[in-house]
Amino acid sequence: MSAFGFRFDRFRPDRAGFRTGFAPRKPRHPLLRLALGLLGLGVLLVLVFFSVFVGIAMLAAGLLYRLWKQRGKPVARPARVVDGDYRVLAKPALPRA
Repeated sequence: MSAFGFRFDRFRPDRAGFRTGFAPRKPRHPLLRLALGLLGLGVLLVLVFFSVFVGIAMLAAGLLYRLWKQRGKPVARPARVVDGDYRVLAKPALPRA
């Protein structure tokens, strides 16, 4: 049996045209290639800028929500901390021997 016995694309002549319709190809003109490359970079930069902006907005909203939730609650201190007033004493002057 030949290798062409299991090829079914010869029964569908429109299949090759359908497949090549979605194949990405670079344009031949160098200026058009440059323009499409710059357009792609521009789209990429817009998407990155938008995603960074959305991320910062989500972080800010989370921080504001957390601050709003803690509003009015007293600040809890650890149990082993002693509050007090302290005074620094001067060193006593000792004669040098």
